[in-house]
Amino acid sequence: MSLQSSNTEILENTGNETELPKYESFEDLELKDDLLRGIFAYGFEKPSIIQQTAIKPFLDGKDLIAQSQSGTGKTATFAISVLQSLKKEQRTQALVISHTRELSNQIHTVFSNLSRYMDIKVCLLSGGTSIRNNIDELSLNPQVIVGTPGRVLDMMSKNYIAYKDINYLIVDEADEMLSRGFVTQVQDIFRFLRSNQLQVGLYSATMPKEFFEITEKFMDKPLKILVKTEQLTLEGIKQFYVNAERNDFKFETLCDLYNMISAAQSIIYCNSKKIVNDLSRRLADNNFTVATIHGEMPQEERTEIVEKFRRGDSRILLSTDLLSRGIDVQQVSIVINYDIPYSIENYIHRIGRSGRFGRKGVAINFVTHVDIGKLHDIQKYYHTMIEELPENFSEFI
Repeated sequence: MSLQSSNTEILENTGNETELPKYESFEDLELKDDLLRGIFAYGFEKPSIIQQTAIKPFLDGKDLIAQSQSGTGKTATFAISVLQSLKKEQRTQALVISHTRELSNQIHTVFSNLSRYMDIKVCLLSGGTSIRNNIDELSLNPQVIVGTPGRVLDMMSKNYIAYKDINYLIVDEADEMLSRGFVTQVQDIFRFLRSNQLQVGLYSATMPKEFFEITEKFMDKPLKILVKTEQLTLEGIKQFYVNAERNDFKFETLCDLYNMISAAQSIIYCNSKKIVNDLSRRLADNNFTVATIHGEMPQEERTEIVEKFRRGDSRILLSTDLLSRGIDVQQVSIVINYDIPYSIENYIHRIGRSGRFGRKGVAINFVTHVDIGKLHDIQKYYHTMIEELPENFSEFI
């Protein structure tokens, strides 16, 4: 077995830092043969850093708080952990909750693909799925349930979920779940499971200080695997800024930019639905092929738009922060922050859409005179340097 020290910061429940070993191949983790087949068939060749350090502690039975940024295989980390831990019994053993339908869909896809050679049923419970179909699937006692808190709680309260058999609870993007109005729902889910022999894993790209105050009541001396903020900027992503001076000048700057590059596809982030819609109209008027997505669209429409973008039907996807978590668009090489995000922690989620799993990517930030301070704050928070866009920037794509 190949074991190396990790530069990942580990905070044990004692508060002392230590280092966990890294397992540099999936074989070293001694996973089930059918699970290994699914991992390799899904395109994984070797574990990412978070997979090298966070899978084994979960398999050893520890409650876990794991931080890893977008694009580093976080979802596969807990999916592999859970699938390896399942017993060969036709009962519901694991529950995975996330805060949006899109993220739940993505998680369900990862579980289904990784378990394709295993005799495992994975059930999706979220808005946009048929309640009747959910009830029918739950009657078959799927080993894994993936869903949003509202739908999961509804099914629990009506006894459609055999929750007394659940041994594993995973909360993805836990900072969002616990800080944006989901606290009560998460607490209610824990109450249903409190008499179970329960192992808990919380996973997220960011872990604000307030987060740990909330999690203490849910977990038993969890092992905390944290990435320091200076390590958060993704390797392989070049970050630049363009001084557009005023909001009025951003569109002309954007058109100039696209006339200089031949990147296959890109995502443009805006801070509001209105800006997304206005920008979409103006780009279409200038003969750009554009798709738009925001939180007020019906679920089916959003899913269809993302799938069409994945197929290459449009070159540009305009989005609010809805897309910055959980939607895996592998072919994107450029992310443009048309607006600097309101939340400094959303920056890492946005730029994590490019350069997935170590491929090269470029993040370009449009700034006005009022954004200069925000840009400095981002650089300070992530201990990174965001340089002015050079004339030869296409070499980085």
